[in-house]
Amino acid sequence: MVGGSTVGSVASGAVLVCSLIAARPRRRLPALAACALIATVAVGGTWAVAKGAVPGGLPPALRAHLTEHRIRLWQDAARIEDTDPLRGAGPDRFGELSPAVAQPLGPEAKPHSAPLQQAAGQGLPGVALLGAAFGWMLHALWRSPRPTPVVLTAAATLTALAVESCLGNALSFSQITAGAGLLAGLATARRLDDDPGAVP
Repeated sequence: MVGGSTVGSVASGAVLVCSLIAARPRRRLPALAACALIATVAVGGTWAVAKGAVPGGLPPALRAHLTEHRIRLWQDAARIEDTDPLRGAGPDRFGELSPAVAQPLGPEAKPHSAPLQQAAGQGLPGVALLGAAFGWMLHALWRSPRPTPVVLTAAATLTALAVESCLGNALSFSQITAGAGLLAGLATARRLDDDPGAVP
């Protein structure tokens, strides 16, 4: 992951701040829209770096933080996606097609970015499906019967995970995806005693 514990600490701090202010807003839609915007900016920024489309170039400090190797992996994923935007190269073929993976610093055959991994493997439809899954999750949180502080804290946590997944291999670990699914389930589940058909 980019920055390791530093990024994790920042993300945890952001989630804590969001949880403290979550009790104030009565309407959850603006906060959920902000989560969607943050995730979209993260995806767009990652894509811009991969395509070399950052206006004025990437600042040296940020480039050093991301590392040259990671940027080359992103660029390889974007190049693979360019060859067949609608179908991609196929699942798990990134390691075969990426020159950066063959370098000493790249033992893992992944581009260290969930959107770019989807783009390289499944093309733009794969990226669209990944975005739709995140959007559906936010919609489910908006409609959730759970209290607004619970919903917004879960949304902030899952958005932090979405941002981290743009910059690293967070979604490649089953423990993380299972934990995210559990959190989303708890934040959207209807309480048993709220169900009219529940057995007393």
